[in-house]
Amino acid sequence: MKKITLFITIFCLAVATSCSDKFLDVQPKAALAVTTLQNKVGVNALLIGVYSLLDGWATAEGAYRSYNVGADNWVYGSVASDDAYKGTIAGDQPPISLIEQGNSQSDNIYFRGKWRGMYDGIARANDVLQALTAVKDMTDAEKAQVTAEARFLRGHFHFELKKMFNMVPYIDEKIYNPNDLESTKVPNNVDIWPNIVADLKAAYDVLPTKQTSVGRPTKWAAAAELGKAYLFQKKYAEAKPLLEAIVASGQYKLVDKYHDNFRAVTNNNAESIFEVQYSVNDGAPGGENGNIGSTLNYPYGGGGVTTCCGFFQPSQNLVNSFKTDANGLPLVDSFNATDLTNDQGIESTAPFTPYAGTVDPRLDHTVGRRGIPYLDWGVHPGKAYVRDQSYGGPYSPKKHVMYKSDVGTNTFAGNPRLNANNYRMIRYSHVLLWLAEIETEIGDLNKARAYVNQIRRRAANPDGFVKNADGTAAANYLIKEYTNAWTDQATARKAVQFEERLEFGMEGHRRFDLVRWGVADQTLNAYYTAEASKRIYLKGVTFVKGKHEYFPIPIQEIFNSKKDGKETLTQNPGY
Repeated sequence: MKKITLFITIFCLAVATSCSDKFLDVQPKAALAVTTLQNKVGVNALLIGVYSLLDGWATAEGAYRSYNVGADNWVYGSVASDDAYKGTIAGDQPPISLIEQGNSQSDNIYFRGKWRGMYDGIARANDVLQALTAVKDMTDAEKAQVTAEARFLRGHFHFELKKMFNMVPYIDEKIYNPNDLESTKVPNNVDIWPNIVADLKAAYDVLPTKQTSVGRPTKWAAAAELGKAYLFQKKYAEAKPLLEAIVASGQYKLVDKYHDNFRAVTNNNAESIFEVQYSVNDGAPGGENGNIGSTLNYPYGGGGVTTCCGFFQPSQNLVNSFKTDANGLPLVDSFNATDLTNDQGIESTAPFTPYAGTVDPRLDHTVGRRGIPYLDWGVHPGKAYVRDQSYGGPYSPKKHVMYKSDVGTNTFAGNPRLNANNYRMIRYSHVLLWLAEIETEIGDLNKARAYVNQIRRRAANPDGFVKNADGTAAANYLIKEYTNAWTDQATARKAVQFEERLEFGMEGHRRFDLVRWGVADQTLNAYYTAEASKRIYLKGVTFVKGKHEYFPIPIQEIFNSKKDGKETLTQNPGY
């Protein structure tokens, strides 16, 4: 160091009697100066960067990064619930196995990946808001629009963290100082719901009812996300007018065919309120703008859809929930008493007699099962599509999978599992069923029933049934509306919550719903008890009330939070 200082001193004396150090102020290569982005073009480029973090994927740094940050929360919302098994084989992606079995440790790389992905998004949103203060070539209205979008996204990322970890730090552009790496090391001792609500409310007040670019949130997307935040806090009176305003807007409707919510060719349809946009063959390296978080979740082998990877298999419990009675209604209390017939242990070349009872038609849009057409890939062959039935069960995921007709257009040329089938984060059906919840808790039970019946009426549309090659229904589908008045709140509540499971199965919401409803412990412990004879690895698993409602804060983040020698982050109870 002394030799370098001496050299600089001699150099300065050689060229002038006084020496300026400006020649040392060299901008780093391959990096943009902050001032370069403090204009309309730069700010909008930063904002697009925030949107790109909706799927949590920023870099390949760290093991499994793409799998543990997927926007659909397939690990945390579905596999960690009664909706799905990890699938594949025991030795593949063991961190997911630990989460599925309730063995959630703070050093699990998946938790850290989700944490970092969401805070990366928050950091980018704050970059936008900070850059915006110095912009001169934008109108006040344009600045307000960008601010609203950035705050919507920041609120969303914090919401994701809140429902995962509960006590997390809220970081905004006032806290974040790019010149102080310690600035974001703030304690997690304050409930951040008010901050999330403030961000979403600010977005709701400014955003337009329609956007010229798909994928940007509208006023109604902010209303739905804000209403959802209130539901998580059981603030039904606050949520109700927001959700009713969405209905009154007339801007959304249930699409005629349920499965049009899960096809690339029907992205951004009339039911979509906010969805994560995926694209392929757009020049992005490795097709990473596709649904990269779900690239493991496809049938395994069998000469069909792909040769990889066999993850995210629907649970028998979920499949059983789609059984209906003679009146076309769900078996809310007894659905899991007997299993819907499956081909567990039966070779694809051996005879198999499918279940003859009646089922909700949404079953075969949610689950791939033997004897039923699997999109346009042909009839699901059963065992040949499953890597290890004895471990992951006999079923395949379906909602996010590409159609055969999508290959080459809506799939990445280098890997068809990367496709452009968007993730519908909030649909109009969410709004209707959230309103049914609200009416059940503080309103009119018959209004709640009417909302549920709208959902069931759409599901009953025979044009939307899965069909055999000859045009006949692929199974014995029977679904009807509730006709008797609901007079008992407890019964109505169970019916509404059951409908949400049927409508949104395998979409990453289930565990978070069970927690916010306050029934996670009883529901999941009943599930583990029944599953012990089917999936041996679930034997003895227990959901501990007061602990397992939330996942542990990543231990590495706690270590990294040290400021002045003291950790600013505190671990969740029980971990």
